[in-house]
Parts: sequence; structure tokens; C-alpha cells
Amino acid sequence: MRLKESCSEGSLIQDRYCSTRHSKCLPFDRDSTAMTDSLRNLAEQLDQFSQDRNWQQFHSPKNLASALVVEAGELLEHFQWLTEEQSRTLAPEKREAVGAEVADVLLYLIQLANALGVDPIAAAQAKLKLNALKYPVDRARGNSKKYDEL
Repeated sequence: MRLKESCSEGSLIQDRYCSTRHSKCLPFDRDSTAMTDSLRNLAEQLDQFSQDRNWQQFHSPKNLASALVVEAGELLEHFQWLTEEQSRTLAPEKREAVGAEVADVLLYLIQLANALGVDPIAAAQAKLKLNALKYPVDRARGNSKKYDEL
């Protein structure tokens, strides 16, 4: 049985990261190059997988975006009717099934980004900078309102 631990902010640690996901508590390697290389490698594997099956003909941005939404719906289905607490404490077999759906979403997202020539890491970093401007800490901390309502 896993001992309950707390992060430096006092949030419960579950599976290597705190329940509130403070940036300093995230499980990912903070080296952005390693993450970029991992995504690039995954994109190359996906491309080879698709080429081996002659599936590129079906991988238009529209089709990939549609498939992404379908997989996101399948991910959401695992949480339908759960309480907030139940969604945070999934049984191991449910967590594994959710992990498979997360993988499907990620794989389609990488393929879509690749098809459009979008660097997902650069796009996410730009979006974080924009969100920091839209949601300044002094106005947004602890508040779920949209930026135009702060």
C-alpha cells in the first residue's frame, strides 16, 4: 500500500504528482528538450505506423480532429456520473483504461499537429504565456471565472 505524502504546498501526492498539480510538483522532466525529443520520437513512430498500413490517405486534418474528439469523448465516458472525489481516486483497472484513452487522445493530437506543421510544445508554451497575461495571479488565484469576468 502506498503511503500518503504531501507536496511542498500540502496537497496529497498521488502517483508521483500532487493532486493540485503545482508546476514544481509535476512528474515530467523539466528539461523541455527531453520532452520535445520524446514527442518528436513518438510522432516519427506514429508516421511509420501509418505508412506501414497506408493510412496517410485517411489522415486529413479534418479526419484527425474528428477522431481526436471521438477519443476525448471516450475518455470523458469513464468519468460520467462519478463524483469529484471518485474521479480523483480511480481503481487501478479504471486508471489503466483511462490511461489507454489518454494515449489515444495524445496520439491523435500529435498526428494532427504533425499534419498541420504545428509544434505542440511551442504552441503550448505560447498559450501558457498568453494565459498568464489573461489570468494574472493577483486576480485569478482561487477563482474559476473566465478572464473577461475577473
